[in-house]
Amino acid sequence: MGLDLHTILILAFLFFIGSLLGWFIEVVFRRFFSKNNPSKKWINAGFLVGPYIPLYGFSLVTLYVFSWIPVGFIRSEILQKLLLFALMALAITALEYLAGLIFIKGMNIKLWDYSNEWGNIRGIICPKFSLYWMILSAIYYFIIHPRVIDSLYWLADHLTFSFFIGFFYGVFVIDFAYSIQLLVKLRKFARENQIELRIEEFKDYLIRKNESLKIRVSFMLPLRPTDKDIGDDIISFIHEHLEKR
Repeated sequence: MGLDLHTILILAFLFFIGSLLGWFIEVVFRRFFSKNNPSKKWINAGFLVGPYIPLYGFSLVTLYVFSWIPVGFIRSEILQKLLLFALMALAITALEYLAGLIFIKGMNIKLWDYSNEWGNIRGIICPKFSLYWMILSAIYYFIIHPRVIDSLYWLADHLTFSFFIGFFYGVFVIDFAYSIQLLVKLRKFARENQIELRIEEFKDYLIRKNESLKIRVSFMLPLRPTDKDIGDDIISFIHEHLEKR
């Protein structure tokens, strides 16, 4: 697989699709299954405003790239596939760990928390979710990959496709810049209070608080951008969790 213009466009498109699908998966998971959302509210997943999670975009790109790894040196076809899926799961787990560590070290923020899962490392990765990645890798390899390759190459030949990809990344960059500014403010108060702010629990707290005050909450913008509001909310959030201990 050479890195020509077609391949670059395909990787860019896969990042977009993966980010979008990942956001949908996370929103559903956090609504119905997450222990960090006890009130079972619909919560905009991730740290960006828009409906996309970059980690899943990078993960789908990883699956696409790894699907081309030659494993023919292993005679058993079953073992070939198991090795390939294990490599895919390990690669995505490594991405997950790196992303989680960057936010913890750089922002004092936890975007997700596996602290209650067996075998977890710093609450960022754990065997259970690595197994999920392996299952998703198999689904991608057998169901998605063989059916989309020809379509992706066909799309990459059309100017409209390139314009669409460019438009997405323009919006994405603006969203990323805005969201990082907000996270910098959150980091300031998290460091002042010497905590790792669990963003999912914090969003759940804000939704419950605003509902009690009969304030309508925006699904896409649950975090308020002013320093005063964020500071007050984080302090109240800390007190609430201290009272539960």
